[in-house]
Amino acid sequence: MSTPVRPEGMITALQPETSYGGYLSLDRLLSCQHPRSVPPHHDETMFIIQHQTSELWMKLAIHELLAAIAHVRADRLGPCFKILARVKQIQRQLFEQWSVLETLTPTEYAEFRDALGPASGLQSFQFRAIEFLFGNKNAAMLEPHRHDPAVHTWLAGLLAAPSLYDEFLRHLARRGLPVPAACLERDWSQPYVRNAELVSVFKTVYEAPQTWWDAYEMCEKLVDVEENFHLWRVRHVKTVERVIGYKRGTGGTAGVSFLRRTLDVALFPELLDVRTEIGR
Repeated sequence: MSTPVRPEGMITALQPETSYGGYLSLDRLLSCQHPRSVPPHHDETMFIIQHQTSELWMKLAIHELLAAIAHVRADRLGPCFKILARVKQIQRQLFEQWSVLETLTPTEYAEFRDALGPASGLQSFQFRAIEFLFGNKNAAMLEPHRHDPAVHTWLAGLLAAPSLYDEFLRHLARRGLPVPAACLERDWSQPYVRNAELVSVFKTVYEAPQTWWDAYEMCEKLVDVEENFHLWRVRHVKTVERVIGYKRGTGGTAGVSFLRRTLDVALFPELLDVRTEIGR
């Protein structure tokens, strides 16, 4: 038998507040799982942890997106490249987490689903914040949050503020590109409407990357996060379809048929439209 290795210099004189667990508040974090099924169902713990960890990743995504918006507003695109590369990897983590939930069979979920009551991922205020920051605005989606005034007020502020894409378009206009006026001053709480006139602006950027390198790079970073956002939605649809079939969702929606309609949303439509024009 080999002799156990004791790391040289290992610090053992620790206080709860200075330890690894104290720094991460693990006492609180690991005590936040409260299954409600009676009798307790083994898989409910996995279901809770799956969603809690998703919310932690979303908290980080919001932190990063708010920073990106501040940089664009200050005409600093460079820092956004690192930020959006990180957001892309956060999205990857969120995408891969569906594989854990997919180990839940319909029979197993049915045994504790009633314990959720009306609770649903549709009510995730952080996911709603990410949608608003990306520009997918829908005032009706504030309604599920009226029970929490602080959250409702915060989301209403994001709804009424320019999104990341809005700020990028305003940045391009400040640099002299002919961004349509309708994209620069409008009611930011309303859904973004595709503008054909904007395609020529992006065509200018894409056809002269040496001149517009930072804007060119920003365009590609936005396409990255939009693609990952869409893939996350596709995986969501397929996971729900696999676990509950075509039953109604716990939040009162039509379930899979409702989720499929969300796949039609384009966050940055002209960045896709311009691809048809390149090389013509």
